[in-house]
Amino acid sequence: MNGHFPRRGPIGWTFDSEAIVNDRNSDGVAKSVRRGQGRRKTRAQQQRALATRAAILNAATAEFAERGFQAASIRRIADRTGLQHPLITYHYRSKDILWRAAAEHAFTRIRQEWDAGVPEQATVSPLEHLREEYRAVFQYTAAFPEFHRFMRQEALSRSPRLRWVAKTVVRPLIDRLLPQIHAAQNEGALPKVEPILFHYMMVSLTTTLSAFAPEMEVISDVSPGAPRVIEAYWRLVEEIVFGKYPRVPRSGSDQCRGRDTRERVGGGTAKRTSMRNTTRRRARAQQRSSVSKGGAISVTSWLPARSRSSERP
Repeated sequence: MNGHFPRRGPIGWTFDSEAIVNDRNSDGVAKSVRRGQGRRKTRAQQQRALATRAAILNAATAEFAERGFQAASIRRIADRTGLQHPLITYHYRSKDILWRAAAEHAFTRIRQEWDAGVPEQATVSPLEHLREEYRAVFQYTAAFPEFHRFMRQEALSRSPRLRWVAKTVVRPLIDRLLPQIHAAQNEGALPKVEPILFHYMMVSLTTTLSAFAPEMEVISDVSPGAPRVIEAYWRLVEEIVFGKYPRVPRSGSDQCRGRDTRERVGGGTAKRTSMRNTTRRRARAQQRSSVSKGGAISVTSWLPARSRSSERP
């Protein structure tokens, strides 16, 4: 984070939230009150307030992610935003209050994207609900990778803040997801496993680029923050987990590898992947048929026909 706010993520996210205003609630966070003759803020003032609050919360998230709660400094957060230190402490009286506001800010944005993309009462399948919701989580972490590191800092220390955010902020989101996972399992769309295990598997998948970006940049020429890489990675996740492979128009070159946009995503072109999956399904069908007839199972019965033919003298 370099202090330029608000900023736009690689897939269209902008980081803003409610306006910073002029008094505090019982938790010590600024809230709106009327002053003097109760003049309303102009639209420009409201937009500046939105941008300022977003700047503070995003800078706070980056500072906590980089240094951890104990080492983080409100003065450095002020330096990241270019704001005066007293302005931040006016709106957030303590570092703990600021941390909690930053966590709520992030999860509120994710929930808003859920409601905008596929409302909870929308008449779509549970699997489609889950696909859109986990995509929103992925897009947020891809646009704002500091968020994953922010949460990991607290998970490593098992701090009181982790317990607070888990019960207050994360739990309501999980309570929305788990019934959808269970319903998708009942429809045969997902494997039968504890829904919470599936959820945290998906959380891991949504944060892979954020978690391994520095290592990937050192050992490869792939840039995890590049839009093409982000798009290719999530197409791979959708194909593996949700059985969907959205085709991409063949235009331009892949920025991460200098290849055509239909070039491999985790194991070959879409056409080769489809052919390989068809071959595997046929091999498995033959194996099941052999079992049902009481026949012996050959090791090579699981291999594609092309692989078996190469073994013949």
